[in-house]
Amino acid sequence: MVMNEAFRAAAQQVRQRPVQLTPNQEVCRLYRKALKTLGSWAIDREVFIEEATKLRARFDSNRGCSSAAAARLLGEGKEELYQFTHPDPYCVPWMPGGSLFMRNPPLPMDICFPDGDYPEDAPKVTLNPDMSVCKPETGKSAVGTVLVDFTKKNME
Repeated sequence: MVMNEAFRAAAQQVRQRPVQLTPNQEVCRLYRKALKTLGSWAIDREVFIEEATKLRARFDSNRGCSSAAAARLLGEGKEELYQFTHPDPYCVPWMPGGSLFMRNPPLPMDICFPDGDYPEDAPKVTLNPDMSVCKPETGKSAVGTVLVDFTKKNME
């Protein structure tokens, strides 16, 4: 029991803070996740396009509804997305869970150039393991320690 608490405490220290989203952002993320889930199920591109058109029509039919109805529809949409989640979703190869993830991670710049004399074309930004730019204000910053959850195939 003590070991569980220690692991939970260690994981809590490296978790990224959750981002507060507006209802419109939540709907956009739900739509994008629905399309990604659809991509895991539909192998043929024609089938994917047909089903994506139906999905877009469902989202467009509820555009402009009241905030209470939007909250209810958002909850129903998340539940439906959970029900249709693929058991082994498609994963981009360089993302966590992909076959290329951290295969050849770049060396830190201070190791490559110990004197601090960086070339002109050296990258000016730090990248997260999911190849997004590190920005502390977005809550996704790999400066320091990052918890990569391979079961969910994401970075927390």
